[in-house]
Amino acid sequence: MRIVIAGGHGQIALRLERLLSARGDEVAGIIRRAEQGEDLRAAGAEPVLCDLESASVEEVATHLEGADAAVFAAGAGPGSGVDRKNTVDRGAAVLFADAAARAGVRRHVVVSSMGADPEHPGDDVFDAYLRAKGEADAYVRAHRGLDWTILRPGMLTSDAGTGLVRLEAATGRGPIPRDDVAAVLAELVDTPATAGLTLELISGSAPVSVAVKSVAGN
Repeated sequence: MRIVIAGGHGQIALRLERLLSARGDEVAGIIRRAEQGEDLRAAGAEPVLCDLESASVEEVATHLEGADAAVFAAGAGPGSGVDRKNTVDRGAAVLFADAAARAGVRRHVVVSSMGADPEHPGDDVFDAYLRAKGEADAYVRAHRGLDWTILRPGMLTSDAGTGLVRLEAATGRGPIPRDDVAAVLAELVDTPATAGLTLELISGSAPVSVAVKSVAGN
């Protein structure tokens, strides 16, 4: 498979790139800064320079041509303000979805956030983040040109992955190592029967492959 990842230099994306390339997939990661390219190459991915905050749908679609799947793993990140929550967490996600559909890439996996909700109240930056992610998720769900799966991890940690997770429509809150998020994403990309599902993810007792198979087709 050829898989294109938006936000290719993110902590989850780099882990995912290593997993996908190790299993023999062709991986490209979209990045904003050329100096990030070496980290992607070390992870086995081809760096693609493109700023999703300023690019057109047509430009992004050219980078998606010929891909079998697209993964949106971009985010404005901690320390960013409300404006970038809207331009990245919402705007770039919408752009990437439209570009994937334009390029004919139906399989579309989104890294969202537990609690994402377009109606989330509050004026803090994190409130704006949850609204932006919720709006992006709603847009993707309504997109008829995509076979989408939305993954909403719990509290992300840098602990070593255990390979044991809980993956359900609603899990309740809990931590999850980024290693395990990446492992679940790799499995979801390869499991089109999870299309149309919004899934929450925390650490649990089921091996990743078992957890994904158990929700596939539901």
